[in-house]
This record gives sequence, C-alpha cells and structure tokens, in this order.
Amino acid sequence: MTSQTRPRAAIILAAGQGTRMKSPLPKVLHRVGHHTMLDHAIDAAEALGCERIVVVVGDHSPDVRAHVEKRLGAASIAVQDPPLGTGHAVRAAEAALAGFDGEVVVTYGDVPLLKASDIEPVFGGEGVTVVGFHARDPGAYGRLILDGDTLQAITEAKEASAEVLALTACNSGVMAAPSALLFQLLAGVTNDNAKGEYYLTDVVELARRANHPTHAVFAEEDAVMGVNSQGELAQAEALFQKVQRETFLAAGVTMPAPETVHFAWDTQVGGGAVIEPFVVFGPGAVVAGGARIRSFSHVEGARVASGAEVGPYARLRPGADLAEGVRVGNFVEVKNVTMAKGAKANHLAYLGDGAVGEKANVGAGTIFCNYDGFNKARTEIGAGAFIGSNSALVAPVSIGAGVVVGSGSVVTQDAPADALVFGRARQVNKPGAGLAFRDKAKSKKDAR
Repeated sequence: MTSQTRPRAAIILAAGQGTRMKSPLPKVLHRVGHHTMLDHAIDAAEALGCERIVVVVGDHSPDVRAHVEKRLGAASIAVQDPPLGTGHAVRAAEAALAGFDGEVVVTYGDVPLLKASDIEPVFGGEGVTVVGFHARDPGAYGRLILDGDTLQAITEAKEASAEVLALTACNSGVMAAPSALLFQLLAGVTNDNAKGEYYLTDVVELARRANHPTHAVFAEEDAVMGVNSQGELAQAEALFQKVQRETFLAAGVTMPAPETVHFAWDTQVGGGAVIEPFVVFGPGAVVAGGARIRSFSHVEGARVASGAEVGPYARLRPGADLAEGVRVGNFVEVKNVTMAKGAKANHLAYLGDGAVGEKANVGAGTIFCNYDGFNKARTEIGAGAFIGSNSALVAPVSIGAGVVVGSGSVVTQDAPADALVFGRARQVNKPGAGLAFRDKAKSKKDAR
C-alpha cells in the first residue's frame, strides 16, 4: 500500500484542559462562529477523510464526553485519567485505534481555526511530520531546529540557547506519523522532566535516534492559534469573522460595512446577495444570491430566496423559509413558517408555525397564537388573503385563499375562501362617560 492510499485517522486532544476560562463551560465547548472549538477540530478531521476519529477527554469532563458521544459515538472516546501530558494523552487513544494500519494525525480541541488544508501536508511521509509556523513573537513557543525541511529537534524555549531563541520557526503541537511507528515511539517517552509529564514532542528525538525521517511543514500562525482565555477566544472569533467576510466578498456578496456583519460557521450566502450593516447570522442560515438582508436583522436556521427582502430589524428563526419576492419588514419575527412567492409581513408581527400563501398580506400587529402552554399548532393562510392589522389567529386555524380578516379580529375558526371575517366585539359609545371616568379617577388620586 502506498503512502497516498493509506487510511487516515485523527486523535484530537481535548483532555488535560483544566482551565475553564473562568466559565462553567469546558474550554473546548466554547464557540467560535457559533460552533464549538471541538467541533471545528472534528470538522477538519472529517474533511481530511479520516476514517477513524478518536477524541481524548479527561475523566473530569463529562460534558465534553457527552458532546463527543452525541456527535461521533462512544467508540470515538478515549479517556485520559489522570492527565499526564500530551504524550500520555495520545497513548490513551491507542486502544481505540487497535488494528488500525495507516497514518495518524494528532490535533487539538482548542485550535478552532486549523483547517483540513493546513493539516493535509503532514500526510504521505514514512516518519514523523510536525506542523510548524513562523511566529511574530516566538516568546515561550518551542523552536523547530531545521535543516531544510528536515526536523532535527524541537527545543523548549526555557531550555534554548540565545541562538535558538532567535529562531521564529515554532512548534504548533500538531504531528503525524504511521500508526505503528507513533505508538512504538510513544512507548519510549519518559516523564523525566520538571513536570513529571510525558511530552509528545519527545517523539521527534526518539524517531531520529531510530533513523526514522522527521520533517516539518508550515501553516500560518493564525491557523494554529490555541485558545486559553476569553481574550484569546475573542481574538479567534475576530480572525474567523475576517476570513468569512473576505470569502463572501470574493464570492460576489455586497456588504457596505463588512466589519459589522457576523457569520456562523455554516452560513451560506450566494453571490449577488446584499447584506447591509449590523446583520447577525446564527447557524443554518442560507441566503440566495439576489436576496437582501437589511440592517440589524438576525437570521438563524432560515432560508431566504432570491428577490426576497428581510428587515431592517427582523428576526428569522429556525424553519423560516422565504420564497422569491417575500417581504419581511421591521420588527417581524418568523419561526417555522413557509412564506410563498410575493407574501408580505411588513411590520410588527409574529408568525410562528404555519404557512403563508402566495401574495398574502399579513398586517401590522398580527400574531400567530401557536402555543397553548403545552403544544404547538399551525396557522395556514391561503394565497391572496389579507389579514388586517392587530389580528390574533388562534391555531390551529386555516384562513382560505382570498379571505379578508378585519382589523383587530381574534380568529378561532377556519375561514372559507373569499370570506370576510370579523372576530371582534361590537363598539359601544357612551356620551360623556369618558369625562365622568376621568373625574372619578382624579378624585381617588387626590384623596391619596
């Protein structure tokens, strides 16, 4: 079997992450682009075509373990207990990879910007390959001692000479090797150091002693950025958003103020769409080319077709599906509702659980009363219907095509096509009673 056809596996280290970033949430479950850092690492491994993915978790992290089990299954979990260093963490995955004959890459659950394209170059070698980067400020990073692309050693900053400290080539911690070789070398790693831990970096020296090739490939420094604090999390978010914005602009998306637009990890926007300032996309948003999302709108789990317009100040929640020419205006919230071609809800409305037919018009202040405190029910509005302002449609209810609902109505029964529907109390005028009411109220206030 050639190196190009070897199967691939990934070991993602999420154990030993003792810091909680002053948060009850485990570090690797913090989010960048609305996606956990751990999921970013799993996504990269899947994009590499890894047929086996093992996530090493700490026994102290039940939330991380549950997260991995939900996404990958229990067989993809390895437990490191107690945490005794990166080399020890990788060895914890050995049993989960029993019988695997291929290449293994070791990555980390707190490096959210590392993509498959950054990792791909480590594969195909016969020995050990690490991912390095050139640091703007090398500081405390381990230095890579190189002869061409041959890696001679990894030297920790605290043990380095002044000459080595002057180097900018640094170790990211990401490493790949054939499975059998990796675990063979790890068996020789000792904890003869100040921390009493087993370091993954020792594998390079052991490989050279045994005359195995050792190489380095390089990624951009931002791609290998690790997150260990809330400040670094914010920095990673900023870098992620910068890449997203540049990607969409290059694809033909118009954004007059791209620095104010925030994307999720899976946002899809077609070329020719217009995204106005201060728009936020949550997970699952799909916007077709030719659509317009106006300022201060929030779009999550929703689909917006070409020619549709959303906002300003609108909220599309999961299940919102807007066809061509739909208008959803200011202070309108749409949740789990399909709106057919040309339908409109221009202002101040809540549409939850239902469907709005082609060219129907939903007036200001209209509410789909979809929840009785226990169950959700649907509201169906037919094509060309007109719902007057300040109406409450109490689900389950069906409004037929062409129906006109009078303003202020409470509709509790189905309405047949082309009906005129009123569901409000009859107005009563009592001459002079308003003045008497005010006088009485004022007297009570004065008496206090």
